[in-house]
Amino acid sequence: MDYKKTLNLPKTDFPMKGNLPAREPIMLADWEKQDIYAKIRDKRKGAKKYVLHDGPPYANGNIHIGHALNKTLKDIVVKFKTMQGFDAPYVPGWDCHGMPIEHQLFKEIKKTKHDVDQVKFRKMAREFAMKYVGIQREEFKRLGIFGDWDNPYLTLDPQYEREVIASFNKLLGDGYIYRGLKPINWCARCETALAEAEVEYEDHLSPSIYVEFKVKPRASSLEPRGFLVWTTTPWTLISNVAIAVHPQLDYVEFKTDKDEVFIFASELLPKLEEKFKLKGKVVKKVKGSQLENNITRHPFLGRESKVVLADFVSNEEGTGCVHIAPGHGQEDYDVSLKYNLPVIMPVDDKGRFKKSRDYEIPDSIAGKNIFDANKEVIRILKDKNALMFSEETQHSYPHCWRCKQPLLFRATKQWFVGADKNKLRSKTLNEIKKIKWVPAIGEKRISSMIELRPDWCLSRQRYWGVPIPVLYCASCDSEIIDKKVMKNIEELFEKHGSDVWFSSDASRFVPKDLKCPKCKAMEFKKEMDILDVWFESGASHQGVLKLRKDLGFPADLYLEGSDQHRGWFQTSLLIGMGVVGAAPFKNVLTHGFVVDGEGKKMSKSAGNVIAPQEVISKKGVDVLRLWASSSSYFDDVKISEEILQRTVDSYRKFRNTAKFLLGNLYDFDYEKDALNAKDMLEIDRWALSRINTVLKNVTSAYERFMYHEVTSCLYRFCIIDMSSFYLDILKDRLYTFGRRSKARRSAQTAIYRIMDVLVRCLAPLIPFTAEEMYQHFMGRDSGSVHAEEWPKLDERFIDDKLEESWNRLRQLREKALKALEEKRASKVIGSPLDAKIKLYIKDDSEYNFLAQYLNELPALFIVSQVELEKAKEDAIEVIKSDGEKCSRCWNWSASVGEESGHPSLCKRCVDVVAEGSWVCHE
Repeated sequence: MDYKKTLNLPKTDFPMKGNLPAREPIMLADWEKQDIYAKIRDKRKGAKKYVLHDGPPYANGNIHIGHALNKTLKDIVVKFKTMQGFDAPYVPGWDCHGMPIEHQLFKEIKKTKHDVDQVKFRKMAREFAMKYVGIQREEFKRLGIFGDWDNPYLTLDPQYEREVIASFNKLLGDGYIYRGLKPINWCARCETALAEAEVEYEDHLSPSIYVEFKVKPRASSLEPRGFLVWTTTPWTLISNVAIAVHPQLDYVEFKTDKDEVFIFASELLPKLEEKFKLKGKVVKKVKGSQLENNITRHPFLGRESKVVLADFVSNEEGTGCVHIAPGHGQEDYDVSLKYNLPVIMPVDDKGRFKKSRDYEIPDSIAGKNIFDANKEVIRILKDKNALMFSEETQHSYPHCWRCKQPLLFRATKQWFVGADKNKLRSKTLNEIKKIKWVPAIGEKRISSMIELRPDWCLSRQRYWGVPIPVLYCASCDSEIIDKKVMKNIEELFEKHGSDVWFSSDASRFVPKDLKCPKCKAMEFKKEMDILDVWFESGASHQGVLKLRKDLGFPADLYLEGSDQHRGWFQTSLLIGMGVVGAAPFKNVLTHGFVVDGEGKKMSKSAGNVIAPQEVISKKGVDVLRLWASSSSYFDDVKISEEILQRTVDSYRKFRNTAKFLLGNLYDFDYEKDALNAKDMLEIDRWALSRINTVLKNVTSAYERFMYHEVTSCLYRFCIIDMSSFYLDILKDRLYTFGRRSKARRSAQTAIYRIMDVLVRCLAPLIPFTAEEMYQHFMGRDSGSVHAEEWPKLDERFIDDKLEESWNRLRQLREKALKALEEKRASKVIGSPLDAKIKLYIKDDSEYNFLAQYLNELPALFIVSQVELEKAKEDAIEVIKSDGEKCSRCWNWSASVGEESGHPSLCKRCVDVVAEGSWVCHE
């Protein structure tokens, strides 16, 4: 007789190899065909809402690995919350305006904004943006992300644009927004103002010079002296109008051996003596407050510079005397307001010096770029004997986030959100405390940013965006703040989109009888600057959450990279506080940036970029998602080929575990064959306890957004609890016991429940593989695992005492396996089933404990026999098994040969074969 046919060997069509790049697109097509997202939403209709609001990526290229991380984390949240029973819609969005798109399009057409018609360019930009919305949409869908892909929100939609300008108008009408002359970050290459969120700080090599400003004797109580000033921006000296000193610092008059007298901060004397090789002595010491209102001569222009007081002056570096150019710095500008100093702005939009009747500049500098002008300023200072020392210094300097060029501060008239208007700052800081920040450090981070942030510059001198919806009197330049005008503009935007602003005359937006409130003129002109795109995306809670019936204000969660504390989180919060008086989110979760395996920033020049498309084509989406969910993403997330290969190995463990479980459930009908827990073997009850403990921990980790804990917990369960232990010792019972025996059904009941929990816990992480597992587990016509509910935790199955007992047995098992391996290596035995283990136990309680499990120990150690003896010392002895080897189960037994009809079988196998329960009647 062929006894192999009497064994219950595993049977499943679930393949060992994932072959994800080939299988996933087929499943994706199936999901689209059945409209899985709509089905799930319909099933959750009426349930409590959970809204994750999508921060819009720029529609200007293919997705990168950072997008993949972000969208995967969002999808895990939505899938988990949906399975928990929430109605969790996901509406994806795109940021369709702004510099990234404009910059790339100008690059493609090889023109600048001065070379194209704005209306025609805006049409091109719209087509460009929509092209990449389509490309990115397909790439995001390929990641297995469920959402309302046919109805996303786009910042270029007319209705959305209407909400953007309605938010602007509300803030303007309520006094949060104002127009003013202030120094702002300016990119000369992009020819536009920038907000703080658009500024990046990089190392920059700058001149470091020390300049003398001679005191005018007649206007001073001092004898002729010179204030020593330090600057790393020599070009700004052309706009100098004052010198600032700190009122409380001590200053000295230092007379050199050449009879020159310099004034500088007392504490900096040692540094300056060393740097300049100064020789001389201090002739006088005064407080900074005593120097106020002295008048100095500009070193090379026919202009005076007044000595003023300012608390921001320090004695940590430089000279303690700061040159003041109100057109090129916020602190300088604030000083100018206090002392009524002129604001000189000799730099044009392109960062070049321009001549004017209002101020003086040297002929040799006119027309030069500001950074090129540094050398000429230094040359002039040398010629005037005003340059005391010159060197170069490496320091952190603001750069444009888009073109990466160094910025300048430039005073121009712009529109601002006043950080302290109507107590906006203090109200926002209070609101931050009501929000849950994950990780918690986020609260401190955004609070410190709000505390220190300047007024928000909204104006952009660009073409592609939502225009600032303000009209001015053509005669007196007064702003026209009129509710009827605002309402009319909003309605026109909703009907025609923001292009109407650029294609229409100003008269279209005002009533025919409107007069300027100030001068009564009836001619008007439009503001031609556009809004900062951060204002557009920051108003998404009005343009999306408020408008869409399937969403709602506020959102439960905003989830983006940690850089959004200074970006989208902050702008959304400020607009929310100004327009609604509340934050637009209840929870905020942040993740780090994706870096290479060594923790370095990815860049094309460094050659360390890993594209998600490449990973997907070679390894599959589920491997990419498992990498994302396995990472402790609150910090920067590393990725490399080595890391991805480790992820592949982890993925295989999940797949192998599922294959074993499915392979041993082919003849098991849960409704008919499952046993009650009380009728199950103790080790199977242990398995139920473990899977419920795992479920409890995994659910908690999901709820806390700790996805690396989820993957780690499930991975350890599959490897340590299952593959290395439980499933290993189940094989004999599953394969050789009677098909319908209580012992085998007990094991199948346990592994069915394990599979049921495992497939649903994996679904948010690896949706394609979980769906594949589910179809093999429940049948291909059973629907989708993603429409299932989250497994219900049954605390009754969790038995801490039972788990503690089996932990003790597992520790003993490790020792036994080590002893077996030693005997196998020395060829005393061939396989563990050839062995008998003799346990020598000293402790009475340990002996009594093991005696309870004597019948289970052979299966636990995977040997044929185990004997237990009292002894003076604990020991494990491995010897050859008694009896003969059974040809069916391969266990050694003295009963082999007792039955003449089956001379090569042990008694247990004889009974199974005789009973005929191995015959499958399906």
